[in-house]
Amino acid sequence: MINQTTPGALYLIPSPLGDNDISWIIPAAVLKHVADLDHYIVEHPKTARKFLKKVGCSRPIQEIKMQVLDEHTASCDLLPLLGPILAGHDVGLLSEAGCPAVADPGSELIRLAHQKNIKVVPLVGPSSILLALMASGLNGQRFTFHGYLPIENDSRISKIIELEKLSQTNDQTQIFIETPYRNQKLLDLLVKTCRNNTYLCVASDITLDHAFIATKTVKEWKKTLPDINKRPAIFLLYG
Repeated sequence: MINQTTPGALYLIPSPLGDNDISWIIPAAVLKHVADLDHYIVEHPKTARKFLKKVGCSRPIQEIKMQVLDEHTASCDLLPLLGPILAGHDVGLLSEAGCPAVADPGSELIRLAHQKNIKVVPLVGPSSILLALMASGLNGQRFTFHGYLPIENDSRISKIIELEKLSQTNDQTQIFIETPYRNQKLLDLLVKTCRNNTYLCVASDITLDHAFIATKTVKEWKKTLPDINKRPAIFLLYG
């Protein structure tokens, strides 16, 4: 027997990866549905309000109810976030950039929603990870996303070598990210550490007018490197 879901639903709302034309990356039907919601769970209220103004909410922004979910939210504080849904309201979980729960807070809340028989509805929008993989030309049948690599230099080098070997052994694209202000150092280290014939894709500022996406062998990258300092980027490695 299938358990009956609650009257309210949890909508997972992707948001733009930068300050660009929102209609280019989020379908009109999704924007219309988002505009009709009056309860949200957000990472940062200020940027959430900026996004909702672009969407064109059906009610004044100050009347919209927002609860915060970020990296500091404790597990014991998750159930109250679902309170409006359990009371019959639809609630939108809004990512800071990209897709909720993908390299972003939200997965534990969504798992709890399933446990409470809450309907979970993922909406269409930009995922920098999948867009980078699509554009890389690397193996899209087998891939792994690792999140952030270790910060300490020796551990980071060991991890890069490990991922390169995994890629070669499993015929698998390895995907990872870094905070923008450390991107250039990571790129330098990748080129110094990896084998010359390993493919490396650098995908920066995806969906923006000044996006940079290129796939080359490490040997080719050694000739010249792009300036990605303080620019959001995805790295894809394929040995």
